[in-house]
Amino acid sequence: MTAISDHDAQLLRALHDEHADALFAHALRLVNGDRTRAEDLVQETLLRAWRHPESLDPRRGSVRAWLFTTARNLAIDAWRRRSTRVGEVYTDELPEPPETVDEAERAVEAWTVAEALNRLSPTHREVLVECFYQGRSVAEAAARLGVPPGTVKSRTHYALRSLRLVLAEMGVTG
Repeated sequence: MTAISDHDAQLLRALHDEHADALFAHALRLVNGDRTRAEDLVQETLLRAWRHPESLDPRRGSVRAWLFTTARNLAIDAWRRRSTRVGEVYTDELPEPPETVDEAERAVEAWTVAEALNRLSPTHREVLVECFYQGRSVAEAAARLGVPPGTVKSRTHYALRSLRLVLAEMGVTG
């Protein structure tokens, strides 16, 4: 745990005294009136301000605008995390057993995909191999390929599009 210096404590106290009420009202609107979540949002926003004091320099813009923007971004991030979670399903029934996999069919699928990958450009092929076959994240693939992460993302998008076209040309559907 990091100790807070007297200067940091004074900074946080001044931030809180000057902006907390307005920030709380803003946070309350962002979380549809949930006081607990609004308090958490204010706390996390002030924590970010403490961790990044350079962003509170008045020459860079309004401190309150930075606090409000940070609170809004945190609220959006929290909403996205909550919306991507899948709720648990309770049932008394056992799930159906998985279908048995026909090894011959699986081998044909693997051959077909390998053939389709060979028909792609080398840059498209290597980004798909890194991201899908090697299981690397965008950042890891970018480091390995020596390109920016944005390039990996766009190459992956276009590579998947090309792969779909190649598979369609080969007669693969669905």
